[in-house]
Amino acid sequence: MKKCLLSNSNALFNEISKNAKLYIPVDLEKGRVAYKEFSDGMVMSDALKTDRSAKDFFFPQTETLMAFKTAGKSIEITDTRSETEDFVIFGVRACDVKSIEVLDKVFLAEPVDSYYQNRREHGIIVSMACSKPSETCFCQTFGIDASMPEGDIVCYKTNDALYLDGKTEKGKALIEKLGVLEDCNDDVVKEEQQKIKEILNKLPLKDLKADAFGKDKTDEFFNRPEWKTLSESCLGCGTCTFVCPTCQCYDIKDFKTKTGVERFRCWDSCMYSDFTKMSAGQPRLTQLERFRQRFMHKLVYFPTNNDGMFSCVGCGRCVAKCPISMNIVKVMKTLGGKDDE
Repeated sequence: MKKCLLSNSNALFNEISKNAKLYIPVDLEKGRVAYKEFSDGMVMSDALKTDRSAKDFFFPQTETLMAFKTAGKSIEITDTRSETEDFVIFGVRACDVKSIEVLDKVFLAEPVDSYYQNRREHGIIVSMACSKPSETCFCQTFGIDASMPEGDIVCYKTNDALYLDGKTEKGKALIEKLGVLEDCNDDVVKEEQQKIKEILNKLPLKDLKADAFGKDKTDEFFNRPEWKTLSESCLGCGTCTFVCPTCQCYDIKDFKTKTGVERFRCWDSCMYSDFTKMSAGQPRLTQLERFRQRFMHKLVYFPTNNDGMFSCVGCGRCVAKCPISMNIVKVMKTLGGKDDE
């Protein structure tokens, strides 16, 4: 276990940034919180979580996949990738660390997405325990312990210090390069873990269970009549999918430029009426079908195909951001037999 006084955190961040590009969560205007590349004097946010998760670093919202040039019948393909620098993401919460494990199941399965794989190989995740979980958090529902996050390096923040513990080879190698850290025991960390657990046990959603859902439950839930009522108020805005740390839907298009053609990938949403629309039409014609697809994927389809792992990590972003308060918690309570009332 290593320790750094908060008063010396700027020195710590400077040392990390000498070894790799460093990103930390910072406060922006209008209460927004986002990861920004560290520069000397930048202050890390005290907010529980960023508006958008660390998913962006490995599966960015937009990216150019390749470029083409044609001359007659010949085609010249250019690999446009340039992500060759090591980078560190500091302050990733337990739910968001777990979300990357979910994404790994998708993008590192055969055939491997080499764009995602390249970023994973270069990235180092410094997680941070949640000293003040919020009322919208329900990570415990999916077996995630906010007091004991995973990651290459696990960090605990107290009133006066940061405590860091290397967990993987990448994490331990980085810690060895940081002269600003000093050795310490884990007594303070154990106290902090206990405090966090006490808060978690008082949260409004602490008793939310996913036991009713999981693998091989398609027949049980697919034709439930509650889908109609649940989906009626949905606006189909896609906000939930864009703030979700595990959503992985995307679209790929080719654009003609002055120098040739670029193939472009960007996030998409299963909640949109034109999602996966083809010449034969839209495979899910109604909002009910699209709404059902999103939540069945999180709670049934993904667990069925991934050894029971859910595609939700209980981060609470959709709970906080949905403009009409229709989120996965309400779906789980309604279909799982525990309504709000």
